[in-house]
Amino acid sequence: MSAVLTYNLPLLAGAPNGIKKLRELILELAVRGKLVPQDANDEPASELLKRIAVEKEKLSTKVKKPSAISVCAGAFELPESWRWASFGDIAQHNSGKTLDKGRNSGVPRDYITTSNLYWGRFELSGVRQMLIEEKDLARCTAIMSDLLICEGGEAGRAAVWDQEREICFQNHVHRARFFCGINPHYAQRCFERLNYSGEIAEYRKGVGISNMSSKSLASIPVPLPPLAEQHRIVAKVDELMALCDRLEARQTDSDSAHAQLVHALLGSLTQACDAEDFAQSWQRLAEHFHALLTTESSIDALKQTLLQLAVMGKLVPQDPSDEPASELLVKRSNETNAGGVTKNKKSFPASAEGESLFATPKSWAWCRVGDLISVKHGYAFSSEYFAESKAPYILTTPGNFFEFGGFKNRGDRTKYFDGPVAQDFILEPGDLIVAMTEQASGLLGSVAAIPSDGNIYLHNQRLGKLIFDFEILCPSFVSLYFNSTFLRSGVAESSTGMKVKHTSPAKIEAISFPLPPLAEQHRIVSKLDQLMALCDQLKARLNQARQVHEHLASALVEQAVA
Repeated sequence: MSAVLTYNLPLLAGAPNGIKKLRELILELAVRGKLVPQDANDEPASELLKRIAVEKEKLSTKVKKPSAISVCAGAFELPESWRWASFGDIAQHNSGKTLDKGRNSGVPRDYITTSNLYWGRFELSGVRQMLIEEKDLARCTAIMSDLLICEGGEAGRAAVWDQEREICFQNHVHRARFFCGINPHYAQRCFERLNYSGEIAEYRKGVGISNMSSKSLASIPVPLPPLAEQHRIVAKVDELMALCDRLEARQTDSDSAHAQLVHALLGSLTQACDAEDFAQSWQRLAEHFHALLTTESSIDALKQTLLQLAVMGKLVPQDPSDEPASELLVKRSNETNAGGVTKNKKSFPASAEGESLFATPKSWAWCRVGDLISVKHGYAFSSEYFAESKAPYILTTPGNFFEFGGFKNRGDRTKYFDGPVAQDFILEPGDLIVAMTEQASGLLGSVAAIPSDGNIYLHNQRLGKLIFDFEILCPSFVSLYFNSTFLRSGVAESSTGMKVKHTSPAKIEAISFPLPPLAEQHRIVSKLDQLMALCDQLKARLNQARQVHEHLASALVEQAVA
């Protein structure tokens, strides 16, 4: 490998998808003659092709006469001792035989299919046996050093059969047997390079399931080095791919260790038992801040921790002048809800410690969601009035929710409705709705606010509308708690359904709710908005740094290949 790459290997490996790109680069350099030096003593590829022509001539009396060596123009310039050749010039190849499961005569043989053939290896645990006629064995049997190539499935996927025992193969696998000692492992690496670059698609046919015909396979241009250099290239590629494996394993271990560190340090914040313990945990976090927030996932983990701290009363200080939450509960028991419907009066215990999920400040109070919020079912609108194009109304669905909360515009998948609608099921901008069916992983219990975008949204079935008094609850704080792990865990535990999980208004209303004073709710929301904006800035800077890193790595790659 060039000195530029050797000195900058950490930079390349650490770039986004760096190790994958490094593997691609190794193969690109290998087939361009830039991975190992040329040796003037090597027999040039032109002489190798002459010997192949002689060998073909000798075989012409025994088998169907092969085509003559073709003139093949390649996509890039080769070293002087190399030549371009078509795959059909350097190998005899054929596909296997269609295997008849109903056959009751022949020789029992193990055989492989495309499902046993992977890039550079075979998975033989599921190998089956089939009776094969003696006359067909030569055509569909692979011996050591044969290259086997998928005709169907991921067409072009290749591996060298490197076992002493023979193996049969079915008709969707090509077998290539090379002339004059051409290294099959070099040919396999050529196919891998075509796969990485995407050029292999030019030799595939089919939309859903691709295939590669014998004619197409034969036409693939191969950059052919001298024999001795082929062996040096294969050895060097093996060495560097093993290095990539080690780098990948080390990176996986590093990522795992980083994730554990993030989990431990952020977890210590939510588990702090008092203000002093919290301050110590925060100090530990601050000392490792530069090492923690180095990935998007770690910033997302910080966001979730901030959300948990917010609903636990640990994000902002308490103010003794705030009206305590217990007074809000008393007020709630005597008033009507925001929708004007009188709630059934409930008795509120002075202390609900037995129902609490975590310790809260003294000015807070534990209650049930249903003590504060009514969850109203949506309506099953008739599919008779569903519209394909824009119509007066939009049906909200579980697809309108993000996993961690928030309203998602479905774009081309928006569901429109053009029929009669009761006013009671028209949603207003700012209304909070909750997903009661887990249409996709993580959506159950997710809350979103109806946007003020000029559209009219309908309260559809499988969604709950949250109705509450704004003089007791801040809507944004309600969203925070509903999108926290605490409420989501309660929803998940009480949900029903095997494949698709469901919840109901009654089950949501039964979940515990930590109620802060109203003034503190607003302070929490304001503080969290600030911190979330900082997290987004950190993520943007991280992405910018990654882009710079990627551009530097790309520049080095271009310099190495040039």
